Amino acid sequence: MPPSAVHSSHFAMTHNVYLGLGSNLGDREATLNAAISEIGKLVGEVVRRSAFYVTEPWGFASGNAFVNAVVCCQTAFSPRRVLEATQQIEITLGRTRKSVGGRYADRTIDIDILLYDDISVDEPDLVIPHPLMRQRDFVMRPLREVLSPLQALPTAEGTQEANRD
Repeated sequence: MPPSAVHSSHFAMTHNVYLGLGSNLGDREATLNAAISEIGKLVGEVVRRSAFYVTEPWGFASGNAFVNAVVCCQTAFSPRRVLEATQQIEITLGRTRKSVGGRYADRTIDIDILLYDDISVDEPDLVIPHPLMRQRDFVMRPLREVLSPLQALPTAEGTQEANRD
């Protein structure tokens, strides 16, 4: 087909979105694998994924350890649409309520948008980069695993810091 016959709609813009996943109820690893599968269907192709990390609960007391991971997806969706898709995946996998007002509880699945390309979003229900990710080793360890060694991480001041781990 000559180049003039190719329509621009065939070249949809793709974005890299990094999602943090966690589960501390039920078959945690199976739940994370199911979430990753659903992310591939509803958000975009999962191009990198971290190992699973067993971690203690953060911000609340529980006898149930978490299993955490990070995935990188390529998506054509906006940050808002990614949020809607991940919330639908949480519901599908049994999540019954979101944390509100800093009150955390046990959960079958939690999916957070950590990074979306290099953009910042500051809306009441959507903040990118995730505002607490640097305080959470259970996010940063798997995130560094899926970032390329030279890829920059945004700092709290909005500047970039190289991924050197």
